[in-house]
Amino acid sequence: MMKKKKGIFWGIEVTETLRWRGWELGKEVIKHLVLKNVHEKTQKLSYRAPSTRFFCTAFPQPITLRPGMSLSLPVVFRPIEKREYEDSICFQKAEGEFSVTLLALLPRLCLSFPAALQLPACAVHNVTETPFPVRNLGDLVTTFAWETPSPFYMVPDHGVLDPGAECMVKVVFQPKVAAGYDVSGTCWLGREKKHKRTIQLKALAKYPYLRVSVAGEEHEGAQPGMLRDTLCFGSVPLGTTVEKCVEIVNMSVVDAPCRIETAKDPWLPDHVFSCDVSQGVVPAKGKLVLSIRFQPQTAGEHSTNYFTISSAGSLLQTVLKVVGSCQGALVSLHQHALDFGRISLGESLMQTLKISNISDVPAYYQFDIDGRGSVFSLDCPCGVLEGTSTAVLKVTFRPTHPISYHRRVVCLVHHQEPIFVDFFGTCHSDTAKPALLQARHLSWFRTNAMRGLTFYPPDILSVMLKDGKLQVDEKGALMLPPEVPQDKPPKENFEANSMTEYFYDGVSCNLALFPPHVSVSPREHDFGCCVPLCKAEPLPLCVTNHTKGNITVVWTLSHGSTFQVSPEMCDIPPLKSSAFRVLFQPTQLNSLYAAELEGFAFYKVLRHYSNIQEDATICPPWCLSVSLRAHTFEAGREHFVPQYRLDVPKAFPPVAPNTDTYCSMLLSNTGTAPITFSVNQAACPSVLVKPCSGHIIPGCHKIFFLCTHPVDTVPQQLVLPLQLNSFPGYTKEVALWSCGESLLLLLEGGGNLYFKPVCIGTSSTRMYSIKNCTRLPMAFTWKIRQHGRKVLSVSPSTGILQPHEAMAQAWTFTPDKETKYLLHARVLVRRKTPDSASPRSVHYALRIVGEGALGTIRAEKEHLDFGNLLVGDLQSCNVVLLNDGICSLQYILSVEQQITEPCDPEEIHSDPLGADLRSSRAEQQPLCRVVARGVYPRLRVADACAAGSAAAISKLQLWSLFSLHTLNQYLERDLAPSELTYRVPTRHSTRLIPPVYTPLMLNFNFGAASVGSEPTLVMLLLVNQGVVPVEWAFLFPSDQKIDVEHWAEDADLSPQELHQMRVEDNELFSVSPKSGKLLPGEEEPVQLSHRHDFIGTDNLPVLMKISYGHEILLNFSGVTVDRDQPYVHFASTEHHFTPIAIGTTQPPTQIYELYNAGSVPVMFEVQLDNVLGLQRDNFQHPVFVCLTPRGEIPPGTTGHIEWLFSPLEARKYMVDVPIHILGGEPALITFQGVGYDPNAARDTETWSEVLSPSVFPGSTKLAVPGQAATLSQHKICLGDVPSCSKASRLVFLNSASASRALVFSWRMSASKSKRLLQVAPESGVLQPGESIPCFITLQPSGSASICSTDLVCEVYIQESLVQYQSDLQEWEKAKKHQAMEFTITEEDFGTKKKPKSPAESSSDSAEIKNHPESSAVLRKYKILPPIKPHPKPNLPAGCCERRLLLDKGSSRVWVKPEPPKPMLLHLAVTARSYCVEDFFSSFTSEFPKYFFSRPFTNQTLEGKLVDRSRDRARLDMDPKRLSLGAVSKQELQLVADILTGVIRGLLEDTQFHDAMRRSLDEPIPYFSQFQSAESAELQDRRLCSSLPSRVSTLPDPYSEKDGERKELRQENSPSCDLLVSWEKKEQLKEHEEMMSRQSALGSLVELVLENTLQNILIEASRGEVVLTARPMVIAVPTAPSPRITSPAPPPSRA
Repeated sequence: MMKKKKGIFWGIEVTETLRWRGWELGKEVIKHLVLKNVHEKTQKLSYRAPSTRFFCTAFPQPITLRPGMSLSLPVVFRPIEKREYEDSICFQKAEGEFSVTLLALLPRLCLSFPAALQLPACAVHNVTETPFPVRNLGDLVTTFAWETPSPFYMVPDHGVLDPGAECMVKVVFQPKVAAGYDVSGTCWLGREKKHKRTIQLKALAKYPYLRVSVAGEEHEGAQPGMLRDTLCFGSVPLGTTVEKCVEIVNMSVVDAPCRIETAKDPWLPDHVFSCDVSQGVVPAKGKLVLSIRFQPQTAGEHSTNYFTISSAGSLLQTVLKVVGSCQGALVSLHQHALDFGRISLGESLMQTLKISNISDVPAYYQFDIDGRGSVFSLDCPCGVLEGTSTAVLKVTFRPTHPISYHRRVVCLVHHQEPIFVDFFGTCHSDTAKPALLQARHLSWFRTNAMRGLTFYPPDILSVMLKDGKLQVDEKGALMLPPEVPQDKPPKENFEANSMTEYFYDGVSCNLALFPPHVSVSPREHDFGCCVPLCKAEPLPLCVTNHTKGNITVVWTLSHGSTFQVSPEMCDIPPLKSSAFRVLFQPTQLNSLYAAELEGFAFYKVLRHYSNIQEDATICPPWCLSVSLRAHTFEAGREHFVPQYRLDVPKAFPPVAPNTDTYCSMLLSNTGTAPITFSVNQAACPSVLVKPCSGHIIPGCHKIFFLCTHPVDTVPQQLVLPLQLNSFPGYTKEVALWSCGESLLLLLEGGGNLYFKPVCIGTSSTRMYSIKNCTRLPMAFTWKIRQHGRKVLSVSPSTGILQPHEAMAQAWTFTPDKETKYLLHARVLVRRKTPDSASPRSVHYALRIVGEGALGTIRAEKEHLDFGNLLVGDLQSCNVVLLNDGICSLQYILSVEQQITEPCDPEEIHSDPLGADLRSSRAEQQPLCRVVARGVYPRLRVADACAAGSAAAISKLQLWSLFSLHTLNQYLERDLAPSELTYRVPTRHSTRLIPPVYTPLMLNFNFGAASVGSEPTLVMLLLVNQGVVPVEWAFLFPSDQKIDVEHWAEDADLSPQELHQMRVEDNELFSVSPKSGKLLPGEEEPVQLSHRHDFIGTDNLPVLMKISYGHEILLNFSGVTVDRDQPYVHFASTEHHFTPIAIGTTQPPTQIYELYNAGSVPVMFEVQLDNVLGLQRDNFQHPVFVCLTPRGEIPPGTTGHIEWLFSPLEARKYMVDVPIHILGGEPALITFQGVGYDPNAARDTETWSEVLSPSVFPGSTKLAVPGQAATLSQHKICLGDVPSCSKASRLVFLNSASASRALVFSWRMSASKSKRLLQVAPESGVLQPGESIPCFITLQPSGSASICSTDLVCEVYIQESLVQYQSDLQEWEKAKKHQAMEFTITEEDFGTKKKPKSPAESSSDSAEIKNHPESSAVLRKYKILPPIKPHPKPNLPAGCCERRLLLDKGSSRVWVKPEPPKPMLLHLAVTARSYCVEDFFSSFTSEFPKYFFSRPFTNQTLEGKLVDRSRDRARLDMDPKRLSLGAVSKQELQLVADILTGVIRGLLEDTQFHDAMRRSLDEPIPYFSQFQSAESAELQDRRLCSSLPSRVSTLPDPYSEKDGERKELRQENSPSCDLLVSWEKKEQLKEHEEMMSRQSALGSLVELVLENTLQNILIEASRGEVVLTARPMVIAVPTAPSPRITSPAPPPSRA
């Protein structure tokens, strides 16, 4: 059953739906609705009964539920018909209503399963399964059946589900085609299948893509990261197995099932390459690891095979090539012959024989000699020689008869051809002394045997030599006389193949290299069972002499041997035989016996050396050997069970038909008893085995060599019976396969090669594969017919194909005309043999089909524009080429580069684009035009502002401290090649101080501040002024250093590195953000900060790197001083004055700024000794004049030193001036000034740097964090202004706060600026979002000066300011109250207080008294700094009063509130004022634009004071005047009192006043506007007083009434009227001229106009007036012009 879903409504938990199932008609069904209070408070609610009569419940009444309580409400359902019912119960609470649904459902069929199913991606021909649950939600037993379209299947596809039951159904997806599937599956419900539901099935089928990746070392020619499909095992030792892994990489997104198959020989089931995995699944984007094993079986064989990885139903195949070679043993003997020389009978001689194995494979060797019955014996005749080792064997010569001995012993090596060695020596006795056998005799014997001369005894050969029938060649061998034809030279000795020599001995087979001289029969014999011991029959042994001389046969007998020969020595005549008997005398029953008899046959004449006349005729003896076996096992007695290990190959090495093939077999005796063996060659006559019989002692082994001669290519299995221990039950059948390999080559495509149509003059290359289908390597050679060689070629045309190897050749088709080609070629294959004679070859034909055609190439777009590209960057663009023909076209793109911008021709020649893409101009045609513009990243500092400790620094000073103007100039320059060494910011150094070779190094001077003060913050606004994005970064030294291990770092650090580590570790300098990216036109602020945590100077080199752009080394520097230390920050040791023209009568005043970066006032004094020296050198002309040689600078402000620079000649002046700081360090400043000729260079051009607005931009977008107001401009340049005029500019103060009102106040940095500049309004309140216009007015005085002033607008938040005033008033009240009250304690009562020290009393008096004039008095004296026990911090304002209230004994402390810190807005104002004469002469065209107001009295006095101060300053330069500075204070006071009395008397003297008035009544000069304000006032009074007297007879017409005017006209006569009217005109004209000359009128008009313009601008800023609106035109009717009867003047309103 389904779990009821519950809900919580305002703390009441209740089920949302109450269902009835399985109900019957006529029966009541009751269910309980449970209400639970899950809230922490008591809940009250009510409910309404169901609305229908089918559901009923208890009578509604209020319900009260305490926390955690539940209430069960019974609900009764009474059905009357078979249908579904629905109703609800509504509950009411104070918070709202909620309802519970009542449902009565009929039994129905309902299966629940997902509406849609997304199956995982599947590979084609693969299967994926996705299960999903099917649940019966109905009330009936439901049967279901699925119908799905292919390739989807459901498992199970039908079933039955009980109500509430659930089963899992799997969707099987088995695609056959790669596509996306989105189908619907249908589920039929019920037995009648009337109801159905659908499910949406979505799946994706894709083809897998498998590639083979070979792990391990990369083979030669492979690129890094490329997958290889060839697995090379290299050279593997024989008998070992090497395993390597390969990876099958699935490059697709679907799991890929695959099969791994390999081609195997049908007659050789076990191949040398094997893999255990035959099938698997490679996961999507994963890999499957396969283990491939290589077990070579034939030494020296090169093996090749191919593994095929098939996927997607064998539609897609990936081939893995595996190659390897077998490394066998390489054993060699250091000597090929051992000469024991001459030895006496009864003695023995031992020599060493070295045997070496130069391969890594252990080698089994065995010398085919039985040392027990031979005169030659080895200490270790068989053994195992490890890889790359050498063994020393001991060979002992122990002769038994006085004869010459020689035996050619073979050394058999497993999996290697046999090796022969010659043992020879001579034995002498007292009576017998045979000829001494030497090594040259063996060589002569082989040569003589080739020539057929060894069948003659030495005596006959000697006679033939004497008779001339034989001769001796140059090597000493015998040869026939020269009667032999010259075309047949005598046969020479040749080295036969060791395997051939070993088998072709005339015994194992009927063939022999040389005819036998002496033979013995039989060579081997088995006595069989010799029981009883005395019944052993002797073996007749026949020895035949095939020579033409008498021979002697001597047998080597060993005493104690069970096998004896009789007679021991016998002479045999020529071409005769002699019989011997071999006796077997066993001594023990149930034993095995085996031995080898050794005998030597030699010419009888060789018994004594005296019988030999010619040394060349000596013939070595022939060795005879007989192998014997026997056993004495009684009947019924079991023979010894052999314990052995047999190593035999499974097949003979492949050879061509009718060719011998050899292999070796190793039989090791692993037991403790000897083993005898015999091979029945009669059972398999096609195989030769040597040795056929023999014995093996315990712990030794025997090596067999097998030879067969396959005649056809049909595989044949050869079985050899190997009987051990002479017992048929111990017979081992050795099975080997043998097959002849013919020349069989497989050509791809059935011998047909097709080329696509090829353009004439071009070539097309296709790869064509051929495969060697045999187990032998073959050589191939391609032959093309003569008529096809011009258009067809193949590479390589010859080569070697290893067994089962496939090789691809590149076929190139180059048509020369437009036609179809049918060409033929053939490949000749032959065996790869070292023989010079070429064996039979087989050829295969190849048919080539191709076609020659014509075609053209065109570009889809004929014009491509790359746009703007960074210099040094790379950008690619696709050029779509279209081929309209039927053939593929080869093309070579050549670029003809043209640079339209002016640049250096060498740069064009060295441009890589033009240098690398040059090609031949043959048959070139224009394809498309590509346009690109190379640009540099353009970054610029648009604005800068300071905050924190540097808030008082003006913008002009800030731009100078940070060299921003130089930085911007350099950023606009082109890049240097060295700046592109690292195009992007990177770590490239292992040093703490990375070496930086930048073309420019700038100082970022953060100024100075006291320790513990807030950090210096500088905001820079970076703007991308280019057309491409710019990436920039500030790299600290740690950002450029490569992280190395601690052991690699240098432990010895320099002081500079230690200082830099301290700066970086404490983060004294920081940049935020340190990097960024700006799109074209974007800007981003960057915050630079310097923390003042340590006293001293901090430096940090920071690299500013622009990606693909400039790199500049910025030297961050900042100074931190003690709180009580006076410190003046000098930004530079040089100062340049504005250039002044020579001959200037009034040079302008120039300013040198000093910034007090400390927290205490600073007093400075300028030492002028060098200035006076320069004056003496210039004929006592004051070139440099210091107007303020001493002064005081308040903390955190900038002080001004006024200078006059007056050049005498057009040159550069320079002087070093020391500036002393009281209590601080002095500085030596170099002042420089340039005088120029005004006729050669204009004045305005020489000081444009000062007046130019581009010194720093006027951007206002940059603001410090928390800035509540902004200025519309940061700099105002008023330009050139004449004296006695005004220049105004408008600046808007904008509020950036949306909710808080601001209070502002303007202040100026210097007292002189207060006289020159005026700001209106000076202070006010700025409402939220408001913008207030501020008018900056410059009104220069009569003296010329260069004005560069920093106006500071202090902005406060009004709320904080009001709160401060309120707190201050409360504090003052508390201070007064606390001053009047006191507390007497018992402890202090009656005790005498200790008198204070003078220092304490002085400090207390300084704290209590606050005289404003005290500081002014102290400035007159050079006081010494106070002696303090310890430095005290710089206390803010109000700390003196605060210290009063901090009594140790008091419990109540009330600190004086500190005023809020203002936000400072800097406005730089620059201008230059001229005297009127200089301005008129220099700027004649600009002169009428200025209004010259009449100067007032205060201005005149001020101008006079300025002029007097300047003259006084000049006089002070006189040495006589400088002596006045040494007078005492009393003398100066006396002079001041006297002058004060004189001036006061003059001001009170009336006669002096009259004299002054009379002097002002002089005639007005031409330039009347230059008179003083006092003279203008007196002149106006005089004119006004004299006017009534002159016109007393003529009353003012404007002041009389009309009636009086009429009476006067009636009294006068007509002539008098005319005279009166003329006089009135003259009077009015004179009166107008007088009024126009008055300064008050001009000033009034100028003021009215100024106020009018200001009002218009204010209204326009507020939006009340639209200045750009079109003026309104009002048309009025034209009035008739009135007739003028009399020339009465218009009334004047002046």
